[in-house]
Amino acid sequence: MSAEAILVGCRKLPEGDGDERAVLPALADLGVRARWAVWDDPEVDFASGLAILRATWDYTDRLGEFLDWCAAVPRLCNPAGVVRWNTDKSYLADLAGAGVAIVPTELIPPGGTPRWPDAEFVLKPSIGVGSIGAARFAADETEAAAEHLAGLHGTGHTALLQPYQAHVDAEGETALVFFGGVYSHAFTKGAMLTGSDLDGSGLYRSERLGVAEPEPSFRRLAEDVLDAACGLRGLRRADLLYARVDLVRTAGGAPALLELELTEPSLGFSYADPAAPLRFASAVRQLL
Repeated sequence: MSAEAILVGCRKLPEGDGDERAVLPALADLGVRARWAVWDDPEVDFASGLAILRATWDYTDRLGEFLDWCAAVPRLCNPAGVVRWNTDKSYLADLAGAGVAIVPTELIPPGGTPRWPDAEFVLKPSIGVGSIGAARFAADETEAAAEHLAGLHGTGHTALLQPYQAHVDAEGETALVFFGGVYSHAFTKGAMLTGSDLDGSGLYRSERLGVAEPEPSFRRLAEDVLDAACGLRGLRRADLLYARVDLVRTAGGAPALLELELTEPSLGFSYADPAAPLRFASAVRQLL
């Protein structure tokens, strides 16, 4: 096999956050040469292999430049068109239009006037990573929320307004991970809107993670989400090297989509079974 796999990070995290420490050995076990590189390093020849976005978490401040770079990479995972669509959380409206059960989401463009809920709610930027810029408010905190919204609009981006899902306090989010369109494993993510600290890189908030075994209704919705996304983008599931579907339980007990991560999500290898890195390596090898 002549091509190589290039895991792509950023200058602050040139070899990721450590979650992929078992991935390079797994790739080597399957005969795939692999290395890390920084996405904006002009000395790197990304045409030499399959570029795999893993920790490009500084792109939110340079989105246009990052998307142009993605479009110029000959073989990118996931594809550049998917990245352009998925880096703006307004994609949730597309998925809702395709019949996917999402957490109710109001998109508030700059200059827009929100309809404040009469219960706890969350405001977050439409473009962002690691929960940076996301904040939780009580129903009577609309003045503080309006100030936060003005700050988000100051970046020039749309904001998302969502009712807070109380089950998150006890259960967290359930992140279901797929490789090559096939389910691999899942992990939980604790609530991150009550003062979670930034990681030392400043690029994401530290998370409380744990092992998960999602119930069938969560698996079913996650598969529906992937099918809907692929239908919207004209792809097959196998065209997506990786996908992470973040679900929460609603007040009625059913799951709903919080976010679909197709660009550079943490994949929770540290909370998966030991064979997960090999499953990822096999998906990479298939694309090579």
